[in-house]
Amino acid sequence: MRSSAKALVTVVLAALSGCSSVEDRNGLADSIGARAGMARTVVAAERFNLLAYIRAQSPGQSLTVYFEGDGKGWVGGRPPINPTPTDPLALRLAAQDGSGNVAYVARPCQFVDLDREARCDESYWTGRRYAPEVVDAMNRAVDHLKARSRASAVDLVGYSGGGAIAVLVASRRTDVASIRTVAGNLDHVALHANHGVSQMPQSLNAIDVAPALARVPQVHYSGGRDPWVPPFVASRYAVRAGADSCVKSETFSGATHTEGWVEQWRMVVKDRPRCP
Repeated sequence: MRSSAKALVTVVLAALSGCSSVEDRNGLADSIGARAGMARTVVAAERFNLLAYIRAQSPGQSLTVYFEGDGKGWVGGRPPINPTPTDPLALRLAAQDGSGNVAYVARPCQFVDLDREARCDESYWTGRRYAPEVVDAMNRAVDHLKARSRASAVDLVGYSGGGAIAVLVASRRTDVASIRTVAGNLDHVALHANHGVSQMPQSLNAIDVAPALARVPQVHYSGGRDPWVPPFVASRYAVRAGADSCVKSETFSGATHTEGWVEQWRMVVKDRPRCP
């Protein structure tokens, strides 16, 4: 077989494998959501269709919304063809939450058919993943889910890059009761400088809105063994919020970026942040 033909076969097989893998990831998410009594839905939010799961059983109470991380990681120095996470950790955290009103929102271009999503280009899981239009879409999803659950307020939780989304969405709202992040990318400028990788000038930076959110109760959890988002990121955010803020940062010594969080979350999920 000629080299060009071999290359074509390789590309086709990779594409077929990728499609199957994304189907498997959707199946895993559905299974996690179903076990937690959360119904699958798709929210049309600005330019994106966002996968969500929701359990709405307590009208008039707060809705806790969990935001997924940045998704499937880079391989060989290249971004993935599809950003759908192989294991939706934020959904696993949501599944531990026994509150009456709980929702999960995937990030743009995750869990969807990219062939049908004309605006899902690679930039939205690379340099524009916290762009203003992304934050607007996630905020619109919160509006929809809050109305569906007839909730009085929202508590926002974000994992990894979803932590940045939680903070940036909160900066656009007046109904946020609390913010919690898990291994949250709260200062991508400092983090990228630390890792020596390209900056993201088209993305908003969560730490820039820290002073404006200083009176919103917050706790930002870091893993002591996390090489990707080390504890200094949450500490920088807390310092930027100010000495008199309602912001705390805590480190779990045994957690990495992806491991140990479900077990830790079971112990702290009911601990809602409060202002001193």
